[in-house]
Amino acid sequence: MNAVTASLSRILAVFMKELIQMRRDRMTFAMMLAIPVLQLVLFGYAINTDPKDLPTAVHVEERTPIVRSLLTALETSGYYDLVFETDDPRESAALLARGEVSFVVSIPAGFTEDLVRGERPQFLIEADASDPSASSNAVARAEEIVNRALRHDLKGALAHLAPSAGPVEVVVHARYNPEAITQYNIVPGLLGVILTMTLVMITGIAMTREAERGTMENLLAMPARPLEVMIGKIAPYIGVGAVQTTIILLAARYLFDVPFAGALWLLLCGVVLFLVANLALGFTFSTIAKSQMQAMQLTFFFFLPSILLSGFMFPYRGMPAWAQVIGEALPLTHFLRIVRGVMLKGAGYADMQGAFLAIGLFILAVGTIAMLRYKRTLD
Repeated sequence: MNAVTASLSRILAVFMKELIQMRRDRMTFAMMLAIPVLQLVLFGYAINTDPKDLPTAVHVEERTPIVRSLLTALETSGYYDLVFETDDPRESAALLARGEVSFVVSIPAGFTEDLVRGERPQFLIEADASDPSASSNAVARAEEIVNRALRHDLKGALAHLAPSAGPVEVVVHARYNPEAITQYNIVPGLLGVILTMTLVMITGIAMTREAERGTMENLLAMPARPLEVMIGKIAPYIGVGAVQTTIILLAARYLFDVPFAGALWLLLCGVVLFLVANLALGFTFSTIAKSQMQAMQLTFFFFLPSILLSGFMFPYRGMPAWAQVIGEALPLTHFLRIVRGVMLKGAGYADMQGAFLAIGLFILAVGTIAMLRYKRTLD
C-alpha cells in the first residue's frame, strides 16, 4: 500500500511539474487550443467545393425580352454573378486573364431573330478552366438554366421552338485548361506551397537557433542595423528557394507537361518577390518565438490557413466573404495568381500588377514589424 501511495505521489509531482511548465510555455499551450479551433472553422465554414456567385462578364449585342430573360436566369441560378458588362471582346478576354471574372457570356446580334426562325443560335460561355473544380458545376448546369428560362418565354405561337434538344445551342469554351487536367492547376500551385512551408520555417529556426546556442549576444553586439541583419540572414536562403524553384519548374515541364504560355522573366520576378515575403515572415516569427519548436509551431499556424484559403486546394470563389478577406492578406493567394496566370494564361505584367503590389505591401508590413521587434531585443 505504501509503495502504491509513494508511486502515486511521484506521479502527482511530475504531473504538477508539467502543469507548471505548460503554464510557462504559453505559446505552445495556445497553439494546442488554437490549431484545432482553426481547423474546425476553416473546414466547417470556409471550405466549399460547390462555389456560387461566380463573377461573370456579359458581352451582349442586343437587348430583347428573351435576352434579358436568359441573363436573369443565369443570375438567379446562384452560380453566375453578373458583375461586368463589356462592349469589347478584348476587354472581356482581359478580365478573364486577370482572374477578375470566372466566365464571359456572349450573345451576338440577331440572336433572338435566329431563335424565332428555329435556327438554334449559339449562346457562348467562356470559362476560366485553369481551376477545373471552380467552374465545373456552373458549366454543367448552364444548358439546364438556359432551357428552363426559355421554357417560360417560348409559349403560344413560339411553343414549337422548344423541342427536347433545346432551342439554343449552349457553347462552352474552357479557356487555359480545356481538357480539365488537374496537374495543370496543382503543380504550379505546389511551387508556392513548397516555398511557403520550407522558407518560413527554415528562416524562423535559423534565428531562434542563435538564441538557443547563446550566439545571439554576438549578433546583437555587432554594429549592423536591424535591416542589415535581416537582409544578411535571409539572403542565403534565396539561393535555397532558387534551387527549389528550378526543380519544380523542370518537373512541371518534363514530368507533368504543364504548358508555359507566358514570359519566364515575369514569373521569376514573382518568385523572387515571394521568396523575400516568406523569408521576411520567417525572420518576424524568429523575433516572437523563444525556441525552435515555437518557430515551427508559428510556421504551421500560418501555413494551415495559407494552404486552405489561398485557392490552392479549394476554389477561392467558393469561400465566404470573410474567408476571402483573410485570403487576400496571404502572399500565397497572390503568388498563385501570378504563377497560374503566367504559366497557363500567358498573362503579362499589366494583368498581374495587382498581385505584385499585394506581395510588396506584405513585405513592407512584415519587414517593418520584424525590424521594430528586433530593435526591442537590443534593450
